[in-house]
Amino acid sequence: MRESLKQCKRIVIKVGTSTLMYENGNINLRTIEKLARVLAELRNEGKEVVLVSSGAIGVGCRKLQLNERPKTIPEQQAIAAVGQSELMHIYSKLFGEYGYTVGQVLLTRDVTDFPISRQNVINTFDMLITQGTIPIVNENDTVAVEEIMHITKFGDNDRLSAVVAELIQADLLIMLSDIDGFYNTNPLIHPDATMFHEIHEITDDTLKLAGGKGSEFGTGGMLTKLAAAELCLKNNQKMVLTNGNNPDVIYAIISGEQVGTLFAKRKEDILNG
Repeated sequence: MRESLKQCKRIVIKVGTSTLMYENGNINLRTIEKLARVLAELRNEGKEVVLVSSGAIGVGCRKLQLNERPKTIPEQQAIAAVGQSELMHIYSKLFGEYGYTVGQVLLTRDVTDFPISRQNVINTFDMLITQGTIPIVNENDTVAVEEIMHITKFGDNDRLSAVVAELIQADLLIMLSDIDGFYNTNPLIHPDATMFHEIHEITDDTLKLAGGKGSEFGTGGMLTKLAAAELCLKNNQKMVLTNGNNPDVIYAIISGEQVGTLFAKRKEDILNG
């Protein structure tokens, strides 16, 4: 099963706020620089990569010297506007050091749900990839809302990354988080927790093992990662969940090494529909 990862050409990499930010609220430039280097090297190898990056609000809080994430929606949206600009500046500078141009793609749920705009998004991704540009995707936090008659939020970038993988028909989604993989219990509380190396379907029992919210500046948790994995499995795509502390782990994943948790259907399940 892992050997098949060597053949993956079109890859979505999702990086969470906990990977991009230190716990003290500062930006983890070392990790971002490594991520840019790894993705640039994948492009050099002929891979097609799309980066789904959280962190706009976290970076915005740092830019505005705030000690914690604001509570109100207008505050969060304003800070996201500041943070997204700063985040793209950092990505543009670091990817540029390795010879690659980046392109910003901000999405909302209604855009990907409506057939015409959905096709426009697909066309944009295809053209960016064809041009050799590395698309960097985030939810458009400055305008996304979750009202009864106007739902535009994906809710989290875990789900967004799986939607992007579906849109571009990616072979693999690599989800970089602050945990090594999916465990049978919380490894931060239970040192004897066992990590699942492969999961072939998301069941009720699987969901019961998931925990709650992630870091102070992030919004995700294990449930959102399982929801992303479920969408990938539905589309016969593969997803690997692993720790993003050292982006070099991406090389190990694509080399077929047993890193993190691989979510993939068995061959017989795919053949049987």
